[in-house]
Amino acid sequence: MRNLEELKQQGRILLDEKRDEFVKQRLLSDEFFEMIQKNKKPMDLLMSYYQCASMEIETKFRVLNQEYSLEYDRNPIESIKTRIKSYESILKKIRRKDLPMSLESIEENIRDIAGVRVICSFPEDIYEIAESFLRQDDIILVEKKDYIKEPKPSGYRSLHLIVQVPIFLQKTKKFVYVEVQLRTIAMDFWASLEHKLRYKKNIPADQEKLIQEELYDCSCQSAALDKRMQDIRNMIADSGDKK
Repeated sequence: MRNLEELKQQGRILLDEKRDEFVKQRLLSDEFFEMIQKNKKPMDLLMSYYQCASMEIETKFRVLNQEYSLEYDRNPIESIKTRIKSYESILKKIRRKDLPMSLESIEENIRDIAGVRVICSFPEDIYEIAESFLRQDDIILVEKKDYIKEPKPSGYRSLHLIVQVPIFLQKTKKFVYVEVQLRTIAMDFWASLEHKLRYKKNIPADQEKLIQEELYDCSCQSAALDKRMQDIRNMIADSGDKK
């Protein structure tokens, strides 16, 4: 009987916690969207700054790729993708980081609203292109995370850079935060599939563990494939130099 009462008590506590969390999130959602409505023009302007900054970064990488093509007869960059975080994603980050509800707080603390993903052919190209990009005197490196040399426990691999880039406005210039991700084709393929699978619901715990192990194994195999393709590229380059 005592165990039953304890279970009921635990259930009531859990329900109270869930209710409080729901109320908190609902209030935060209402507060966030009310803030957007009251600051619609400044918010639209802020989001346009991120759009401009991502265009600046994209152009820089396209110029680098063109230079490599002309000078070395190769294109290290396969593709470039840009994105701007949705309001929903911004709200989730505000909740997670427990940030003040203001445009100034969003602008200073959420540094990946603008994102540029650069897909390279080989792992060595990632570091070469990143170095060339960071040497540009108007790029300020804020943070660097190398998930290629030190992958995440899930197996995720990518080179992440948080940078500031200037955008030139009518009367001034403004430095804007942008997150740059550099990956190989294999890394991007794995990350895209892992992202889709991560949000599948109602997976039994034992099966979820198996899936995580399989995904990690696939990540290791894709990294091995990247290395083999890199070695083949280097062998071809070396044989060409000897002629």
